[in-house]
Amino acid sequence: MVKFITDEKNQRYIVPLLSVFFGFLAGAIIMMITGINPIDGYRALVKGIIGNPRKFGEWIVSSIPLILTGLAIAFGFRTGLFNIGAEGQLIVGSFAAAAMGILIELPKVIHLPLVLIAAALAGALWGFIPGFLKARFKVHEVVVTIMLNYTALHLVNYAIKILPGSSNTRTVEIFPSASLSSEFLSGLTKYSRLHWGFIIALLGAFIFWYVIERTTFGYELRSVGFNQHASEYAGMKVNRNVVLSMMISGAFAGLAGAMISIGTFDYARVIGAAEGYGFDGIAVALLGNNGGLGIVIAGLLFGALKAGSSAMALAKVPKEIADIIMAFMVLFAAMNYGFKRLLLSLRKEGK
Repeated sequence: MVKFITDEKNQRYIVPLLSVFFGFLAGAIIMMITGINPIDGYRALVKGIIGNPRKFGEWIVSSIPLILTGLAIAFGFRTGLFNIGAEGQLIVGSFAAAAMGILIELPKVIHLPLVLIAAALAGALWGFIPGFLKARFKVHEVVVTIMLNYTALHLVNYAIKILPGSSNTRTVEIFPSASLSSEFLSGLTKYSRLHWGFIIALLGAFIFWYVIERTTFGYELRSVGFNQHASEYAGMKVNRNVVLSMMISGAFAGLAGAMISIGTFDYARVIGAAEGYGFDGIAVALLGNNGGLGIVIAGLLFGALKAGSSAMALAKVPKEIADIIMAFMVLFAAMNYGFKRLLLSLRKEGK
């Protein structure tokens, strides 16, 4: 067992598992310090996730945008970019999907793909701006994307209010032909908001893996991420790849926004502040080790903590405990190098 755990090939799986374990352990310690029985707290959490079919459906609904924003952040990470603007790209993608769902009516087989494409293109366009500024003027993407998050929030809030039929808080509902909602899935999960977006999330994870790991284009992107100067010397178009990487990252985030507006709600909402999906995506990407399958699992885990926190509150366990657990998981995931050093020392001692 020790040999398996300390094997370098297995560390990409062991380190995230250790992060999850220590995150839950830290949560248990905090609950004990505050006079709460950790067993009761975690029992309430589990019941809030899979206690009945409806809760299971809501868990998946919470996880879908987290998986897609995790893919968005990870795509940037794998290509040497820190896309902290997934939140803004999600917001514009959400609006684009809702607008296309409200302004035109087409057969579902045409309308729904068109709406999803609009969301991805809107996110890609919002990602193009920091990508272009990075490639052309060497402006750091973190600075630009942070500012664009606020720009997207207020610009979209204004745009929502001027759409036909909108109120000061939301748009009218989209046409059914543009919706991801499913009476079948809702009935299967006792009238939860579960929709077909989970297929989009899984498909996105597969596309992410295929592009990054199995294509020449993905190899070039990863090469640029490792060393731009060496990549340029090898004849790769570094600036083009930087822009494309940010656009693809933005497209994933834009799709995450569509999952909310045409999946969870079937309308776009005026929001007072960012809801945090893009920032949670950073944690999902870190915990998922920037890999497609890992991000799906991490997204489901974070979605479970978000969905189950309300049940914890009903059991008189502060729902902030779930946020603390997520924070510790991110902290331990960020200590990736330290864990690897620890496992390396254990392997040397084992010899």
